[in-house]
Amino acid sequence: MIINLTQHQATAEQIAAGVIDLPPAEREALTALLTFDTLPTRQEIEDRAADIAELAAYNGICCDDGDDSFVDAAMIGGAPYLMPALDATLRAADITPLYAFSVRESVEQTQADGSVRKVNVFRHAGFV
Repeated sequence: MIINLTQHQATAEQIAAGVIDLPPAEREALTALLTFDTLPTRQEIEDRAADIAELAAYNGICCDDGDDSFVDAAMIGGAPYLMPALDATLRAADITPLYAFSVRESVEQTQADGSVRKVNVFRHAGFV
């Protein structure tokens, strides 16, 4: 199973690839851990990485048969200065960190007034 450790809900394509979002309470905790409002110290970064890895390991998600799920990978993304610490902490817990790879598609939408609006759509295309 791939646990979503980003601030964004998994897309339909990511869910089809095996990504699972955290339950609401854990997701709220994750969002708080991923959000930095002040300049973090190295220790704060390492502490948050450890707390996020703990959320991944003890995620409260159960399989259909009632057994606890086993997280073997985590989709991560966020502050670039947090990712190396989170990557290392997850690896130490035998959880493979994955980064989502998206393909950008440009779509033109004709508006009611005849103008054309160009929209970029990001489609999940795999993991790095």
